[in-house]
Amino acid sequence: MFFIESERLRMIPLTRELLKLLHTNRNDMEQALGLNPSNPQISEFYKKEIDDAMINFWLPKTLANPKAYKWYTNWEIILKSTNTVVGGMGFSGDPNEEGEAETGYMINEQHQNKGYASEALQLLSGWAFMDKNVKAIIVHTYADNLPSRRILAKCGFKEVSTDAEGLMKFRLIKD
Repeated sequence: MFFIESERLRMIPLTRELLKLLHTNRNDMEQALGLNPSNPQISEFYKKEIDDAMINFWLPKTLANPKAYKWYTNWEIILKSTNTVVGGMGFSGDPNEEGEAETGYMINEQHQNKGYASEALQLLSGWAFMDKNVKAIIVHTYADNLPSRRILAKCGFKEVSTDAEGLMKFRLIKD
């Protein structure tokens, strides 16, 4: 099984089979990976986002792009010391024509403010930058999402634009 890791975290990109298991029952998926149950606390907003991503993106895109599934799936963020999932992160597909790979993330509420999102974002960005086609990583977040904006600043992302609805675009350029 493919994974990347840092000092505290291991990140596993879910195969289509693991995504289907996650869609049916998170505990079964975690058990299949040999993880301890995470019992995540996730806001209703993010539950809807995850369900939408599962049905309309992850499952169909990993089916259509089996060799490139890592760009179209959820990467489970696992705290190595407890062997539990603390959040998820992923890309919105292969890099675009400008070499930008867009990512997004969510940390379970009981694990926020511990630096896991920053560590995972740096880890996944480093993995993406190993691809010669990736020139930059981009993230969109709303202006009122101050924790996310702090994470992006900590990881070296720079604000590049804000639209009328307050959606901000941040970019990290490959060294």
